Amino acid sequence: MRVVAALGGNALLRRGEPLTAENQRANARAAAASLAEIVRAGHDLVVTHGNGPQVGLLALQGAAYKPEEAYPLDVLGAETGGMIGYMLEQELENALDHAQPVATLLTQVVVDGRDPAFRTPTKFIGPVYSREEAEARASAAGWQIARDGDRWRRVVASPAPVEIPDIRVLELLLGQGVIVICTGGGGIPVLRLSDGSLTGVEAVIDKDAASALLARQLDADALLLLTDVDAVYRDFGREGQAALRSLTPERARGLDLPAGSMGPKIAAAAAFAEANGGLAGIGRLDQAVAILNRTAGTWVARGG
Repeated sequence: MRVVAALGGNALLRRGEPLTAENQRANARAAAASLAEIVRAGHDLVVTHGNGPQVGLLALQGAAYKPEEAYPLDVLGAETGGMIGYMLEQELENALDHAQPVATLLTQVVVDGRDPAFRTPTKFIGPVYSREEAEARASAAGWQIARDGDRWRRVVASPAPVEIPDIRVLELLLGQGVIVICTGGGGIPVLRLSDGSLTGVEAVIDKDAASALLARQLDADALLLLTDVDAVYRDFGREGQAALRSLTPERARGLDLPAGSMGPKIAAAAAFAEANGGLAGIGRLDQAVAILNRTAGTWVARGG
């Protein structure tokens, strides 16, 4: 099978961990060990990943510049794609004993400049803060902030992905047996101008939505949305919570789930399963192969 595996941001930096290269390297090594099992099971693999903490860190570093000299989010997204891709690429090569080529592709993703998301930023990036510190940083830097659990973070525009113009390059690499790491952080957000040219835009695309679009355009057999929770739960965190194992796209869309966590994953899973007829699985990174075999996680597919 052709499998697109989307790693949540916690695959490279767990909540509360310092944003150090050492922590990210250790988490990339653990992620690569699980991804290698997918390859050993005989599947063709495409890997995507989040970048919320990393792009936020680079934006903080950019605050040292004058406002007019700071790099925009599309450039910072490209930088994080290279940084995270490098770590995953190297660790995956090591996990597979260099038996199969691995390549990282910085991937442009077209969005619509008229998307209402540009008027209502919702995408969390960067570290978490107390409300007081977040408000102080927002006032100094012109940020918009929102509550993330019991803490506060910066939010930026998250327009829907429309097109992946680099799909031809991806197909060439996959045709040569290359494991590809791409669409990092949801891809590099770009606009297509009236003359057909592309230009970057200040935004961060949701990684799950971009991964679902990628899986559809690649005609993948399965989309794995891998996180640190073993399944999608009804009434998660409350008495009587129950894991949901098998869902149709229609039932998945009817679930009331948090917009900042499982909501985007369920929406992406339903979109892929409905469009391609393949399996969309949600669950723990270390159970990736079991999710493919429908012995772990939550599965979204036509007919459930």
